[in-house]
Amino acid sequence: MRKGSIHRTHPRMTAPPTDEELMLAYAAGDIVAFEMLYARHRSPLYRFIVRGISPRATADECFQETWGRVVAARERYRPEARFSTWLYQIAQRLMIDQYRRARPHVSLDDDDTPLHLPADDTERPEQRLTAFEEQRRLQRALAELPHEQRVVLQLRLEQELSLEAIGEITGVGRETVKSRLRYAMDKLRARLTP
Repeated sequence: MRKGSIHRTHPRMTAPPTDEELMLAYAAGDIVAFEMLYARHRSPLYRFIVRGISPRATADECFQETWGRVVAARERYRPEARFSTWLYQIAQRLMIDQYRRARPHVSLDDDDTPLHLPADDTERPEQRLTAFEEQRRLQRALAELPHEQRVVLQLRLEQELSLEAIGEITGVGRETVKSRLRYAMDKLRARLTP
């Protein structure tokens, strides 16, 4: 395969290549394939990591290390699971390692990527302040969740992954994922209910 090109077997196919196809193309030397993968997954992966560990500098290191491991494993990559599952498994393992090394201190000041609530352009300033306060309350409540519960909640709500995919990433069974989600939601409701 030529560097800088993604080839399909059928010339009429117009659908973009899958993540798995891109990773295999990258393994064969196609740098553009890696750039496409990175562009697709950069932002959601970064949000996942930055909300999972603190301070921001540590999250940045984990983000870079995750991509470094993708690059290092490119020749050994086999599409046995979805690429995104594999990518998040790498990030999750690195986050757990970091958590074990330095029991993270969660600081909301380190995370300037707030969870977004719907905003209405017709809001008055006091309504915007209330929405901002609600976002901060939600961020604080999320930060107080145990790491295992916060991770499954993020993967479910932000990445919209199935319970099975979350189980693959976190290394636990489907019922454990359901249980962690339920406990996380119960804690958030209790914390956010006036």
